[in-house]
Amino acid sequence: MKAFRCGHVALVGRPNVGKSTLLNAMLGQKVSIVTSRPQTTRHQVLGISESEEGQIAFVDTPGMHQGQKRALNRAMNRAANSALGAADLAVLLVEALKWTDEDEMALQRVLQMERPVIAVVNKVDRVHPRERLLPYIGRLAERAQFLAIVPLSALRGDNIEALRRAILEALPEGERLYPAGQITDRSERFRIAELIREKLTLELVEELPYGIAVEIESYAETDEGRVEIGAVIWVDREGQKPIVIGAGGERLKRIGRAARLELNHLFGRRYHLALWVKVRENWADDARALRELEVE
Repeated sequence: MKAFRCGHVALVGRPNVGKSTLLNAMLGQKVSIVTSRPQTTRHQVLGISESEEGQIAFVDTPGMHQGQKRALNRAMNRAANSALGAADLAVLLVEALKWTDEDEMALQRVLQMERPVIAVVNKVDRVHPRERLLPYIGRLAERAQFLAIVPLSALRGDNIEALRRAILEALPEGERLYPAGQITDRSERFRIAELIREKLTLELVEELPYGIAVEIESYAETDEGRVEIGAVIWVDREGQKPIVIGAGGERLKRIGRAARLELNHLFGRRYHLALWVKVRENWADDARALRELEVE
């Protein structure tokens, strides 16, 4: 019988490289929100995958980026570095055929922490013909001594099991770190707020203010089993408020409906959402506001 292996695995890389998509694919369910907008992930998000061979505690991290001007940017980089420092293993995600200054920065952070690292070449489904990957993987192998280099498509779930095997082989033997069946350490309130923020991002696309946050103000369960949620959407400029609300409030209604339907499906319960948009000027530049909004 094989030894049971377990440990914390930090998913690191530049923004928008597919870390959250990979986490959800490894878990077989949605724990981390996903959009096409860079820096969607702002927090460390734990996702726990367990099999007969072991328990992998993945930590999804904000994308490592060079922008340090705003307090929010600095907090996101700190969150990524903190997860990396506490991990048994790093999984560095890069995008097939691309290498940027931020990819190099992420690699150097991993090497500075002296963590064993597996490289994942994501989005290989976009590469045609597939033979174009070989020289890219060869150049990547020259950059560091990776335990393994795994090409995959997180979006399609291609080659996910090869990565799982490589991770388990690299983790130490030991008892499970979290109770059997636990998927994440994040609360339902946190996941509701994040899901609303995801729908905001998907609805607003290029119009989305960077300084936007969601705070759950009230949570109540009715006798009929419905969950009633009151949530505030914070923006950091007065002029951003009508952008989020939309003409006649229709945009905010669409956002609320999309979030409610996914919550119903995700948690198997009925939700009712009441959303408000409020202004807190320059909160993304204010360390105190970040702590109060639980972004820090």
